[in-house]
Amino acid sequence: MTNTMKAVGYRKSLPVDHPESLLDLTLPVPEPRPHDLLVRVEAVSVNPVDVKLRAGRDPHGEPAVLGWDAAGVVERTGDAVTLFQPGDEVFYAGSINRPGTNAQFHLVDERLVGPKPSTLDFAAAAALPLTALTAWEALFNRLRLDDASTGTLLAVGAAGGVGSILVQLARRLTGLTVIGSASRPASRDWVAAQGAHRVVDHHDGFAGLDDAVDHIVSPHSAGMIETYARILRPFGAIVAIDEPDGLELLPLKSKSIAWHWEFMFTRALHDAASSAQYDILTEVARLVDKGVLKTTEARRLDGITAANLRTAHRIQESGGAIGKTVLAGF
Repeated sequence: MTNTMKAVGYRKSLPVDHPESLLDLTLPVPEPRPHDLLVRVEAVSVNPVDVKLRAGRDPHGEPAVLGWDAAGVVERTGDAVTLFQPGDEVFYAGSINRPGTNAQFHLVDERLVGPKPSTLDFAAAAALPLTALTAWEALFNRLRLDDASTGTLLAVGAAGGVGSILVQLARRLTGLTVIGSASRPASRDWVAAQGAHRVVDHHDGFAGLDDAVDHIVSPHSAGMIETYARILRPFGAIVAIDEPDGLELLPLKSKSIAWHWEFMFTRALHDAASSAQYDILTEVARLVDKGVLKTTEARRLDGITAANLRTAHRIQESGGAIGKTVLAGF
């Protein structure tokens, strides 16, 4: 096996249109720790966290590799690995405190990995892990919903990566009425195709939803608290997946509305021995292979290169991304 690998990274935080905002690199192939898989990466996808870190975490000249979604093949394993073996096809999002997946070979703890859905190719599978984990944890861990749950769920910005799979999970695995918000015709059509019972426009302040919603999953919470307080029923709940500054939650008090945070990387950062994400991804793969869930891939770029990743970052930064942008092959 070669000692070096292709990768895409950055050395300085720069605007995405700068030619050095993302660079094609050659790096050493890393060595697995006891619970690590060394994965030969076949496809990746781009998430808001990639854009946020590229813009805001300056590596001061050292090569930093982004990417927290991948599908690939296990090349080698650490000596404590029990869940996978070389040759297994896998998909995962990994950990934010380790180098990212935009590399030919990538190390990831086996307990954060699932078996790739057999009915999807690598690119279609790479669209799912981070967003599926986020949506699953939001619905079933934070809100504690299940197949007997009823009421109304509002998925804000439902055409995005998390919203796309959240709508599918809520529609197919709960008894909830699922409302997705979207503003453009293309995004409204996409949300309807994911299974939303109803699509509303978030630009009109969710008119007509006053006291009609039991649960909200929010990727855009800044400036929205009073609106959420108005449309939620008493004793409702919100799960936020963003990081708004200066959030004032007092408008939620009179209705005793609960506020939850969802951060998919919490398990990797603080619960290292947990295999919960292995369990979730294994179930997601099973549901995909049964036809219950589908990929949220909306656009595919041929080649994991700096140029293509700059394109994918531009799409993400536009604020109008639908589904997921995936990149396949080095």
